[in-house]
Amino acid sequence: MAVNIAIVEDDQTISQMYRFKFEAEGYHVETAENGKLGLDLIQSMKPDIVLLDLMMPEMTGDQVLDTMRKSDWGKKIKVIILTNMGEQEIPQSVKSLGVTAVVLKANMTPRQVFELVKKHLD
Repeated sequence: MAVNIAIVEDDQTISQMYRFKFEAEGYHVETAENGKLGLDLIQSMKPDIVLLDLMMPEMTGDQVLDTMRKSDWGKKIKVIILTNMGEQEIPQSVKSLGVTAVVLKANMTPRQVFELVKKHLD
């Protein structure tokens, strides 16, 4: 069965870099470039895992996550936060919404992010 991944990231270079890596590994990937489109995508796609940026236009990542967690369809979806904020800068309110992992974009290659996602999907 194909693994479905939603990438919600406003930086198109980063989004496409991850998309390319996951598709090369055989995963089905959909992307959205802002929080509002991301929420719509996640709701319609019901992905196995979401890579979610925090700082985005229209709707921030924490707003997307909060809305997801309040709905039946979004309670159980795994979410990996993509950010350039340090772990200690991420609001506790975000962590309390059930985040699977936090990725510091500047410190991880697409391969490392893929390995992290794979580990959480097994």
